[in-house]
Amino acid sequence: MKRLAVATLATMFLAGPAFADPTIYTWTGYGENVPGSGKCPTYKMTIDVTVTGTDVQGHFLQEGRTDRNFKATLGADMKFKTTAVVGGGNKMDVVGSLKEGASTIMLDGYCLFEGKLTKK
Repeated sequence: MKRLAVATLATMFLAGPAFADPTIYTWTGYGENVPGSGKCPTYKMTIDVTVTGTDVQGHFLQEGRTDRNFKATLGADMKFKTTAVVGGGNKMDVVGSLKEGASTIMLDGYCLFEGKLTKK
């Protein structure tokens, strides 16, 4: 019986990330203009980032637009980088850092959206 308990604990320890609770971060703010744009400061964006182990799943919504998503892998340095398709073949670069006390997000494309992520 003792061996079974030890084996069960060892299995749970080795598969730890699979049992990790997700951590959810959020940011809401307005865009900044990039070359060729002029309305970005009027665009309100909400970005949610859910992290489970090293799996990063993001959801962002600009008021009046369609929901968009992205997926990435969290590196050992607690950073992630990917691209998100925003329609019409256009893409946004997504860069984030989930360092304790310094979690940030940036979406860069037709506008620049960036700020400090807070835990929900």
